[in-house]
Amino acid sequence: MPMISRYAALAATCVFVLNTALAVAEDSSTARYRDSSPGRDWPGYGRTYGEGHYSPLDEIDTGNVGRLGLAWSLELGQDNSVTQPIAVDGVLYFATGYSIVQAVDAKTGKRLWSYDPNAAEAAGINLRLGWGSRGISWWNGKIYTATHDGRLIAIDARDGKPVWTAQTLDRRDALYISAAPRVFDGKVIIGNASDYGAVRGYVTAYDAETGQQLWRFHTVPGDPADGFENDAMAMAAKTWFGEWWKHGGGGTVWNSIAYDPDTDTLFLGTGNGYPWNRRARSAGQGDNLFLCSIVALRGATGDYKWHYQINPGETWDYNAAMDVQLAELPIDGKPRKVVMNAPKNGFFYVLDRETGQLISAEPFAKVNWASRIDLATGRPVENPAARYPDGTTAEVWPSSQGAHGWLPMAYSPKRQRVFIPVMEQGMTITDAGVDVANWRAPLDRTVFSAVHTGADIDDPLHGTGALVAWDPVAQKAVWRVPHPTHVNGGVMATAGDLVFQGTVAGDFTAYAADDGRVLWSFPAQAPVHAPPLSYAADGRQYVTVLTGLGTSAGSAGPAIARYDINPRTQARRVLTFVLDGRAQLPPRTLNPDTLRPPTDPGFAPDVELARIGAALYLKHCTWCHGAAAIGAGHSPDLRRSAVPLGAEAFARVVRDGELVANGMPRFEELTDEALAALRQYLRTEAAALRASGTRR
Repeated sequence: MPMISRYAALAATCVFVLNTALAVAEDSSTARYRDSSPGRDWPGYGRTYGEGHYSPLDEIDTGNVGRLGLAWSLELGQDNSVTQPIAVDGVLYFATGYSIVQAVDAKTGKRLWSYDPNAAEAAGINLRLGWGSRGISWWNGKIYTATHDGRLIAIDARDGKPVWTAQTLDRRDALYISAAPRVFDGKVIIGNASDYGAVRGYVTAYDAETGQQLWRFHTVPGDPADGFENDAMAMAAKTWFGEWWKHGGGGTVWNSIAYDPDTDTLFLGTGNGYPWNRRARSAGQGDNLFLCSIVALRGATGDYKWHYQINPGETWDYNAAMDVQLAELPIDGKPRKVVMNAPKNGFFYVLDRETGQLISAEPFAKVNWASRIDLATGRPVENPAARYPDGTTAEVWPSSQGAHGWLPMAYSPKRQRVFIPVMEQGMTITDAGVDVANWRAPLDRTVFSAVHTGADIDDPLHGTGALVAWDPVAQKAVWRVPHPTHVNGGVMATAGDLVFQGTVAGDFTAYAADDGRVLWSFPAQAPVHAPPLSYAADGRQYVTVLTGLGTSAGSAGPAIARYDINPRTQARRVLTFVLDGRAQLPPRTLNPDTLRPPTDPGFAPDVELARIGAALYLKHCTWCHGAAAIGAGHSPDLRRSAVPLGAEAFARVVRDGELVANGMPRFEELTDEALAALRQYLRTEAAALRASGTRR
């Protein structure tokens, strides 16, 4: 045989062996994501492709959960810790802060490695947009994380070294990423998020091994003058009016994606319109596809299959981006593969997985924007007043925070029940005083969507929450555990007939899946906001959750101030439990000095200057530092900070970006006069707190 032929044969053999090994590895990865997997691992956000947040492990059950004890804990520092961990082959992985990925021995809590992509520094002005990572995924020996500045990064699971990086968005756009990437069939898919500028939503699929872009699907149409990318966009454009493309349109896929491997179908949950107000976005007309929809795509190509729009002509910041979960349910006495979604709008939807046909929809929380969902048309029967016509003010339930937010619900196939972290909250909404005909997106990445919203509502439900067990076949609640606030944790169900959820009050609790009885509870010394997971290591079942409050929950300061959550000192930890665990948390110490505002002998009241500062605070600061300057979660309570006391220090932090690496964005456009007004407002609020003699 000629030498060149030998080399060619050898090369062909090597390629064959490599491809075979890769195929075997992908088959192994796929098996871990299937609903039929034994549950030793939790490789992705919802554990399986169906996104059920359900563990089939049952060593811990209703009979012995009382023996559950702390196996180990790990201190995390002050970064955002409201994130879904994953676990593979006895290693726990999670991302805190701005996608700082860490690997920990799942049995002992020993930190193995940490990888920091320096996303806060790279984000620029878009650091103003969000709060950090909500989750990561695993596939074939790699961890996938998406960063605030739009990078998708594959990391070697063994040592934390980056393998490849793809820039998924144009950094000039008002977009960021907080969601967990999803991985399927050798591909990794990621969307993006924004409520802060003229953005057009899309998802992009990449080769999981190389990072090569494979396809992209937009969720709303672009400028017709540029042509439409596919027939789906041409169809969607017929439901838009005016010059919608100048506003972007919205529809970002910022959270939930599920996958059916048997039909190679992806299911996207899309977001709200941008701006929220349809009168400003689309001349007050049209369904505006594919906003607030479940959209089915072919996984291999990204081609459109079907859609179901949950809120046609969305105008309240309602999303379908909450969990999209897959199940098989007995419908009319026959098994039927379905898609389930409990979106912001308060109705629980069950759709046929093959066609997108609406099977049923009933309210799981207080709803007044619509009286029902018409099963014949699939459309809501709306309350016309809810669209705040002619500059009127409407009281709308649920609020823009939703009856269910991004924190996951869990589905137990054993019980055929869904366990939903429900939020009961209404809002007032109006566009009085807004020039909707000439509205333009703000360029400073602030939230203004051509409406004004408020929450001055006299209703005993307002600002409360509940854990609700929902029968998706009968479409009714089976049991309900009330919570005093609407800010509570994500949910996990297990084959041991248990449902786990944490609360803002700091309790991590196991409930009986059949009737909601409290069977076990652990005082976590900090809010438990993140979703838990369960996995097996060396034949034992573990349950893990991260503690600490974060994301937009920080804006709820007045509602949760009673719990004395100090963003600077709250105990952010990893907590891992096992039967007969004997570890102990250190005693909680609360230094009163950390809750007191600093003395301010130079303060002089100035009502008008403080009023100007209050407006600036509402525009730039509320979402992180808390409404009414009452901080409780992601960022410091500025009434208790010494930084506003000095003009130079305040300017260094706020305008010059001294703390960008810590996640505090720069506001270089703020003048000396604006900074002075902000300082005056914060010092005024601090003085009021000092005078009250309370800690709140």
